[in-house]
Amino acid sequence: MSFDLKSLELYVRVAALGAIGKAGAEFSLSPTNATQRIQALEAELGVKLLNRTTRSISLTPDGEIFVDHAKRILDDVEEARQVLSQSTTSASGLLRVTASATFGRAHIVPFLSEFLERHPDVTLDLNLTDAVVDIVEQGYELAFRIGEMAPSSLLAQKIDANPEWLVASPAYLERAGRPQSPADLADHACLPLGNQRHWQLTGADGKSHDVLATGPVTVNHGEAMSILVRAGVGIGQAALWHVGPDIQAGHLVHVLPDYRVARETNIWAVRPPGRVMPARVKAFLDFMQRRIIETNRQRYGGLAL
Repeated sequence: MSFDLKSLELYVRVAALGAIGKAGAEFSLSPTNATQRIQALEAELGVKLLNRTTRSISLTPDGEIFVDHAKRILDDVEEARQVLSQSTTSASGLLRVTASATFGRAHIVPFLSEFLERHPDVTLDLNLTDAVVDIVEQGYELAFRIGEMAPSSLLAQKIDANPEWLVASPAYLERAGRPQSPADLADHACLPLGNQRHWQLTGADGKSHDVLATGPVTVNHGEAMSILVRAGVGIGQAALWHVGPDIQAGHLVHVLPDYRVARETNIWAVRPPGRVMPARVKAFLDFMQRRIIETNRQRYGGLAL
């Protein structure tokens, strides 16, 4: 029994998307041609892989079993290709990457020209969005994410630390006074970021302090938070890469520098599960990790990153 690898790839995408037409479009196939390929695969196997209705497509029990085998076959083929071409082939092909808009503008876009000069055979599709993208469903090979990683089947690699500070503008502190302890924050306008209404601070003695952040505005975007704080609206909790330049320029001040924000977040690179890392993904990931770390150290190293 022999399989057309393109048909296996198509079937795996159909299983992920739940739609033959949408999956076929990724392979430049019409819905009719995509359906014919799946039907040929079913005929070769002698089993029904998909339950089809006018509104939806789902895997049959045999289809559920076969999709795992199909993924392993494709992984083995990709691994064999890489082993055979390690010494002679450079990174090439289309690389689909997604990241948050603010992070992408600050840490990815400035270095793209250098990467593409080094790897002229790579074509990049970069999607900058603040929405959390399902990278498996939408076919991305790499995503950059900030924060705490929830358990999932995705493969996550830490890129760098993402420290957070409490910050305020000099004008706000002149008007409202500078807090000397976490307890003093009860008398200040503390701006929650999204649902982060409880700030956990740890002192040099290891003692933990829980602060209820109450202020005139709640915002769910880090860049918007830094703008509000810069404007003197109140005290905010923000990632250093958002506010580091403003601190260095004197537009913002580190509040309660003797207390550490207990919530530890990182910059992550996330990949789909169960897939060998293509050379183009490894080249981009290694390059961007070096640049992100170098940039953070150069920009914020003096701020005790």
